[in-house]
Amino acid sequence: MNHLKYIAVIIIAMWLAPTHTSAQSKPAGKLAPKPLYRDPVYDGAADPTIIWNKKEKKWWMFYTNRRASDANAVGVTWVHGTRIGIAESIDGANWKYRDTANINYRPTAEYTHWAPEVIENKGLYHMYLTYVPGVFTDWKHPRNIIHLTSTDLLNWKYISTIKLATDKVIDPCVYTLPDGTWRMWYNNESDHKSIYYADSPDLDNWTDKGKAIHDMPGEGPIAFKWKGIEWMIVDNWKGLGVYQSTDLLNWKRQEERLLELPGTGKDDQAIGGHAYVLVSNDRAYLYYFTHPGRSKANPAPANSPEARRSLIQVVELKYADGKITCDRNEPVYVDLKRGKM
Repeated sequence: MNHLKYIAVIIIAMWLAPTHTSAQSKPAGKLAPKPLYRDPVYDGAADPTIIWNKKEKKWWMFYTNRRASDANAVGVTWVHGTRIGIAESIDGANWKYRDTANINYRPTAEYTHWAPEVIENKGLYHMYLTYVPGVFTDWKHPRNIIHLTSTDLLNWKYISTIKLATDKVIDPCVYTLPDGTWRMWYNNESDHKSIYYADSPDLDNWTDKGKAIHDMPGEGPIAFKWKGIEWMIVDNWKGLGVYQSTDLLNWKRQEERLLELPGTGKDDQAIGGHAYVLVSNDRAYLYYFTHPGRSKANPAPANSPEARRSLIQVVELKYADGKITCDRNEPVYVDLKRGKM
């Protein structure tokens, strides 16, 4: 009888052990779905930026809402005529559509809004937005970065059009410098798609400083501090380039790009593009967009709605030996401290 009891104890222990180990290894947070978010209006979510809405106590994601489902689009008109979409989330893992941003700057009958950057300073929200004065069939037209402010994140007041290196600039990223002033990185399309920068003492008045990164063409820069290091991630259209700096002026590229190889998850077989990074509790989450219909293994017909559609995914970044990596095939558990970035 004692022998049987002993065997029973061993069997129960073996049965419990895997469950205990699994629970111990699972990171804290909510499991993010794949894909993370699809826009229900045009199915063209791209270029995400995320901020904590203090009043509503939710995370808000602002994104370029490309008109991917427009079957009558000619040339690249489907990437124009866009308004900025908004999705909301309580936990950063589960998102639902909320609205479009009410931006009161429309000096032309037709207009395009791209790639917003949204920050908060002293209780006021600031948006830096790429504005294109029309809907065009090609890329040969002006685009500027404009400054708007808001008290509720939904309704936006035009402040100014920022004078930068040229009138073909996109994708602003605004960052607080150690001395309390501000720096904006952006893509200068007129100079081989190089990353330029400008400085400001107050978020209103900007002085262009010239080229910041030019070793490889890219767009959609995002700067952040993690593990005591200043980082910048840039979309190189063949994965995301990763740079680090000790002074926010000189940037050194790491050899490996992120999200260059296809993933295995749903709608995650194409390269990752224009991303945003949220750092919380010493963990870093990379929110990126991808075109699932543009996978090399199974591409959709060119210029079809399936080839145009884009959506948002998320992956957790890892740091080791001075480098950032990520595995887009691993489950992602998002654990954000509310109101913290």
